[in-house]
Amino acid sequence: MAGGVGSRFWPMSRTAHPKQFLDILGTGQTLLQQTYSRFARLCPKENIFIVTNDSYVDLVREQIKGIDTKNILSEPARKNTAPCVAYASYKINQINPNALIVVAPSDHLITKEDTFIKAVKACYIKAASEDCLVTLGIRPSRPDTGYGYIQFNESSVKEKDKRIKKVKTFTEKPDLEMAKFFLQSGDFLWNSGIFIWSVKSVINAFEKHANEMHVLFSEGNDLYNTPKEEEFIAKAYINCKNISIDYAIMEKADNVYVRSSIIGWSDLGTWGSLYDHIKHDDNENAIVGKNVMLYDSKNCIVNVPKDKLVVMQGLEDYIVVESDGILLICKKEDEQQIRTFVNDTKVLKGEKFV
Repeated sequence: MAGGVGSRFWPMSRTAHPKQFLDILGTGQTLLQQTYSRFARLCPKENIFIVTNDSYVDLVREQIKGIDTKNILSEPARKNTAPCVAYASYKINQINPNALIVVAPSDHLITKEDTFIKAVKACYIKAASEDCLVTLGIRPSRPDTGYGYIQFNESSVKEKDKRIKKVKTFTEKPDLEMAKFFLQSGDFLWNSGIFIWSVKSVINAFEKHANEMHVLFSEGNDLYNTPKEEEFIAKAYINCKNISIDYAIMEKADNVYVRSSIIGWSDLGTWGSLYDHIKHDDNENAIVGKNVMLYDSKNCIVNVPKDKLVVMQGLEDYIVVESDGILLICKKEDEQQIRTFVNDTKVLKGEKFV
């Protein structure tokens, strides 16, 4: 899934060039390129489909060299993750009705890729053998209010992989007190947004829990993978509900399982989440940029272009980002206000800055 805007990473992430297309970690690869390489270890490249917004098709082609046009699914509008998953699933069903599917965001960080591969393969076995929906859950390391949480029941005796547990409840981003309770209880995991299921199971789930969407996308069964697909999808998205896969299906279904996994995961949703994944200097500053000079500054995140000379003095716990002529200076503790800054900028200074 590569159609999001990623406004919390403004000013680097902009509507015309969102974070999945950025080398936000300074590794030499964009987040999309890292994700594509990771999945090329799990299946043939011809089986990797990238669902993105119409506006980003050229960016996908530019970053994933040699990708076949038929492997880029172009969405005419942003309607959240349920339509995105439905489009890909109903299309894949016409190619191979026995397919197993992994759904993943294109802008997440996974540092333990070997462990990730093993976790997904374990979920393949579960998804191939029964009608179920499996998600990867991450053992929480702190009471984070920016993530969704999954509560699980203990594994049944018949479960071969004891890390796979039946899901009890889903909880959207909690307040701090609730997040602390989740952490202490020991039966909650972070929701990674990575799903594994058979195409049969996910279509059954749409039919049962999101029937309007099932009917809508089923109407294209004779049109997927033909020249008429694009026209059909354009009409389908006009009538399609704007809803996440979690709300549409996962929170309603009773055949959902979670596999606890330690894969070095972060959804990189905020500048603060990025801080932990960048090398720190002696004063715990996380710096991306070749010409940054800091004096009496601690615990800051600095991300600037390589050719930009930045001299900073006397800042502690700040975010400093410069991109394409826009400079953001913001307290780390107030980073949730960045969305407000973006909205205000759009109103007061114009679309060109966002």
